[in-house]
Amino acid sequence: MGLFNIFSKKENKADLDKGLEKTKEGVFSKLARAVAGKSKVDEEVLDNLEEILISSDVGVDTTVRIIERIEQRVAADKYMNTAELNAILREEITAMLEENRDAEGALSFEKRNGQPFVVMVVGVNGVGKTTTIGKLAAQLKKAGKKVYIGAADTFRAAAIDQLGVWAERAGVPMIRQEMGSDPASVAFDTLRSAVANDADVVLIDTAGRLHNKIGLMNELTKIRNVMAKVIPDAPHDVMLVLDGSTGQNAFEQAKQFTQATQVTSLAITKLDGTAKGGVVIGISDQFKIPVRYIGVGEGIDQLQVFDRKEFVDSLFG
Repeated sequence: MGLFNIFSKKENKADLDKGLEKTKEGVFSKLARAVAGKSKVDEEVLDNLEEILISSDVGVDTTVRIIERIEQRVAADKYMNTAELNAILREEITAMLEENRDAEGALSFEKRNGQPFVVMVVGVNGVGKTTTIGKLAAQLKKAGKKVYIGAADTFRAAAIDQLGVWAERAGVPMIRQEMGSDPASVAFDTLRSAVANDADVVLIDTAGRLHNKIGLMNELTKIRNVMAKVIPDAPHDVMLVLDGSTGQNAFEQAKQFTQATQVTSLAITKLDGTAKGGVVIGISDQFKIPVRYIGVGEGIDQLQVFDRKEFVDSLFG
């Protein structure tokens, strides 16, 4: 089941269903209008479906792929009832995402060569980066891991303070310096403390600025290089946090950050309370980077491991 199944599968599914309610309602109401008065899936229904998926922030490229798959089904079956459309959507989107799969499930968070597993967390300000780190730390500790947090976003005092609140709530130590300190220095101190205290996992927060890609790239590269002086193969994962409620902006942020640094996993937050949950399908399809976690509520246990099949079942089930 994996590290993050310390909460029951039933509870996780209920949280997922509730978190996707607004997206689901939006998709279903539009779908109902699209097939009203229609007995079969024809070109007009497919055109309407294309518009629905794009307006749900699935993304143009991914939408085109979904429509092509459904067109193939219509051509093969000759006649397809509109009542079947929802089930077919679920089947084809799940199949498409399965074809793209390179990795799935929670990170292992297992020590490497006796050294802590290091995650560098990146993303713009306001996407839920600090909250994601806090939830990860709390869940990891509950799973029996010894966790250290590094407050390397030294450009905003509020960021350091907020991370400190989450560290206290999770019951894990946080290494910090004064606002304006060198972020790489904070990362270095955090890893050194974590190694000295035989920690299992280190979570490093970073500044969320995108106005200068060159500056961002240089800063993240410096942090990586300094961490490698303590743990040669650190970081073991670079996690990009995206705000799912921003829809297409999340795509743009993913493009920017993947150009600026080597992102190896994604966490998509704030899916509860938004009708833009379709963005997870598009991002999972378009970027060859695994979506590891999704945020479906404010509770510590509502950061879930992303399961493609469960997600699509909740959205179209």
